[in-house]
Amino acid sequence: MKKIFSSKSPGKLLHIIHYFNDINERTNVAPEDQYIQLATMRMDSGKTFAPHKHIWRDQCNQKTIAQESWVVIQGSVCVHFYDIDDTHLCDEIIERGDCSITFEGGHNYTIISDNTVVYEYKTGPYYGEKKDKVSINDHRK
Repeated sequence: MKKIFSSKSPGKLLHIIHYFNDINERTNVAPEDQYIQLATMRMDSGKTFAPHKHIWRDQCNQKTIAQESWVVIQGSVCVHFYDIDDTHLCDEIIERGDCSITFEGGHNYTIISDNTVVYEYKTGPYYGEKKDKVSINDHRK
């Protein structure tokens, strides 16, 4: 797992890359105070859990952000990560079984392989581009 922190606000976790080969027993990847949650689990045949459902509850938090995760099903992607002030932090390659999570800051994706397939997850409700995101002008290009 690779954690990417802000250079403008030291200690602020912005992004995580979790690699397929890092998956062992249950690991809570996302910190519990983040809106998007991710756990990884490697399990053997016969493993089961107690039947359950999740319940509606009141949230105290009024201000929210759309957080996003990509899981690569096949192919490969270069993820470009940005800080909270829109400066470029780094690029990371994710491949089959790997995932990226953005809690805050920006990101962009360049598909490296033809026929790349990803699952994209984000916190909701999502109100569309006009209400939930703004563009970043990457001056490196």
